[in-house]
Amino acid sequence: MNPDLGRLLPYPFERLNALKQGLTPPADRDHIALSIGEPKHPTPSLITETLIAHLHQLAVYPSTRGVPALRERIADWISARFGGAHPAAFRIDPETQILPVNGTREALFAFAQAAIDRTRPALVLMPNPFYQIYEGAALLAGAQPHYLDCAAANGCIPDFAQVEERVWRDCQVLYVCSPGNPTGALIDQATYARLIELAHRHDFIIAADECYSELYLDEAAPPPGLLQVAAAIGNHEFKRCVVFHSLSKRSNAPGLRSGFVAGDAAIIDRFFAYRTYHGCAMSLPNQHASRAAWSDETHVRENRQRYREKFSAVLEILGDSLTIPTPRASFYLWPETPIPDTEFAARLYAAEHVTVLPGRFLSRAVAGRDPGANRIRIALVAPLDECIDAAHRIRRFVASL
Repeated sequence: MNPDLGRLLPYPFERLNALKQGLTPPADRDHIALSIGEPKHPTPSLITETLIAHLHQLAVYPSTRGVPALRERIADWISARFGGAHPAAFRIDPETQILPVNGTREALFAFAQAAIDRTRPALVLMPNPFYQIYEGAALLAGAQPHYLDCAAANGCIPDFAQVEERVWRDCQVLYVCSPGNPTGALIDQATYARLIELAHRHDFIIAADECYSELYLDEAAPPPGLLQVAAAIGNHEFKRCVVFHSLSKRSNAPGLRSGFVAGDAAIIDRFFAYRTYHGCAMSLPNQHASRAAWSDETHVRENRQRYREKFSAVLEILGDSLTIPTPRASFYLWPETPIPDTEFAARLYAAEHVTVLPGRFLSRAVAGRDPGANRIRIALVAPLDECIDAAHRIRRFVASL
């Protein structure tokens, strides 16, 4: 067996289950789970109806590259979303710069396996706290993870200016996540431009996880994207830039397992070669359903409004009980805890039958610092009434401390 499998750490939810083992929550209160980032809003009917209408195509092998109609629809969406005032000038080639994938999790992991050159030192840089797939992808690709703290003092964005030259020299892939999981923080255009310059100077790839990009609080201020900034600074071929997008959060379709990778044509070509062997082509019914989803923005705007309502209600209840930065995007809250985060999560579950995720389950301690310690991640994915109920229970629990 691959010896690097032994380097994988338990997944956050394995640790959460172990933390809750033996605890008995009050039976008179329904369980409210705010720990897993699984959207609970209804999947739009245009997706399910299109999926059903194409089920007969389960009899056909799909191609790894995906049907042209889906790639063209994705290209149109990228141009409309990230092309700014002149989307026609923002050109992405559906033939060479886009690949449909079975959700961002699969693609983010597979990308490192294709991108890492094992013949030379390989660091994979990632935010800390982070989506644990980045770390596992690095380890199983034979690379070494390098963690970049997302400290509150820097807006929960890594302080890239403090990264040493030797680290950039050995970097082969830089994972970034904006909007951030779990912080909801955004990377601004100036920071993206700086990272692109560093990628050119040190010859590494920026892999931007943008799966929360369509969940933002200010309708007039959508988060910037890596390809958007690349085009704005003259990198029209998106050299060394790859983005990952998903329908799971945007369209409440986590079970569809559908997303795309887009960017540098040369990188996409090599990733396509890897995926041809990987055997991960998206089924044709899913491709048609995905095309329908990327063709409609009405359900996405309605989705954002539901999350705004939940953020507003929960923050009003908890605002004077916990220190909670108001995120600009995603569906997470990242509050500080008055007691250690693991103790907070365990005691909250035992007292109020509410599950949240300890922050240190999403982070790594480096040089004696752990940016996830004494924080919890609250995923506002439950229905509005459950989120409000949970907020009142959390407030009562904090008061009891």
